[in-house]
Amino acid sequence: MRFQSSRTGLAPLAASMLLAGALLAGCGSSGATTSAPPTTRQGTSPRPQTSTSGSSLKAIGVPKFATPSKSEAVQSGTAQIVYRNVTARPDTLRVKAGTTVRFVNDDPIEHNATSVGGPQRFRSKNFGEGGSFEVKLTHPGLVHFECTIHPATINGTIEVL
Repeated sequence: MRFQSSRTGLAPLAASMLLAGALLAGCGSSGATTSAPPTTRQGTSPRPQTSTSGSSLKAIGVPKFATPSKSEAVQSGTAQIVYRNVTARPDTLRVKAGTTVRFVNDDPIEHNATSVGGPQRFRSKNFGEGGSFEVKLTHPGLVHFECTIHPATINGTIEVL
């Protein structure tokens, strides 16, 4: 009897240890910095993504910026990029210098628009559903952008001609 009772007492402890291990392995937010695999994109160097503490979740990963096709139409005036289902559409865009690019949030969560390298820098504040951010791109070159809250899924490239 004594052996059975101490064995029974270990089961809750073992279950607690397994749960704690799962949480530390990434099933929760610990506020720790996690490095992404060292990959290099055109013209950029790898950088770690940081998870956030608190009630909001942050995707951890490194964006894979697509390259606009040379056959893609060149837009001017105002071009729009829509954030929907935690993605950016379109994720590549070709525009004439002087074009205003409007980032629109169709998701029920906050996003932002931040340039990653390139000839022109921009950084918006977070904007909620129905919100938007505009930037006039005047310098030719490739401008990579991302939502710093969801960089692995909301990212893209704007080619300014």
